[in-house]
Amino acid sequence: MSEPGRFMTIEGIEGVGKTTQVARLSKALTERSVDHVVTREPGGTPLAEKIRALVLAAGAERLPEVAELLLMFAARSVHLENFIEPELAAGRWVICDRFTDATYAYQGAGRGIDNGTIGQLESLVQGTRRPHFTLLLDVPVSVGLARAGARRTAAAQVPDPDRFERERADFFERVRAGYLARAASDPARVVVIDASRSVDEVAAQVMASLLSRRWIS
Repeated sequence: MSEPGRFMTIEGIEGVGKTTQVARLSKALTERSVDHVVTREPGGTPLAEKIRALVLAAGAERLPEVAELLLMFAARSVHLENFIEPELAAGRWVICDRFTDATYAYQGAGRGIDNGTIGQLESLVQGTRRPHFTLLLDVPVSVGLARAGARRTAAAQVPDPDRFERERADFFERVRAGYLARAASDPARVVVIDASRSVDEVAAQVMASLLSRRWIS
């Protein structure tokens, strides 16, 4: 029987470069023959992606904060059961673009939902499952939103902003503060990366954090 895999999450507000750094990390792990998979939240499986679409769609009918929270955990339950847990059990590393820290940051700090409520759902859905290691890519909100806006403008077909992208800067300030509070409360698990630097410099910080834990060589 193979040893259980390692569960690593990448967090941060819009525009921090998570997609780029996840791709760089995946390439580095492949070069080191580390068996791994990459996934995201909300989403990660066909059914969870359908729930993601409900969460992100900016429709005419308002999605209440509690409904948003419940949909996030519904998608997470499907994702864990049908993808994350089987991959870990098979001995693979799972690299996930956002996980429950994002819920505490976005639905908790951003929307104002009590952390105790989120914690109850976390225990119900996840049991004892928590990430082994989390990288928080951090930039000032003004930098992140400027990057995200430039990315959308540069797209061949400019997509309509989703429900979160339509939020104002003060929302993302609360989200960022929530993330940093999570990092401060669990420094053994969460490492804050200065994502305002160049792509190469951020990637070097990511690899240094893994090397320091002797996860890779």
